[in-house]
Amino acid sequence: MSDPQNEGPVDAKARRGRNIALALGLVLFVVLVFIVTVVRMGANTPHG
Repeated sequence: MSDPQNEGPVDAKARRGRNIALALGLVLFVVLVFIVTVVRMGANTPHG
């Protein structure tokens, strides 16, 4: 791994891009799990 104190601007930008991509992936995963949970709970309700 690179040392954040001794990296150039290109390395810092690449690391920031990876961090943003990882954060977006994690948020999308949480949203997907939430949607699946709501749909499954809604399917268990009696209809009428």
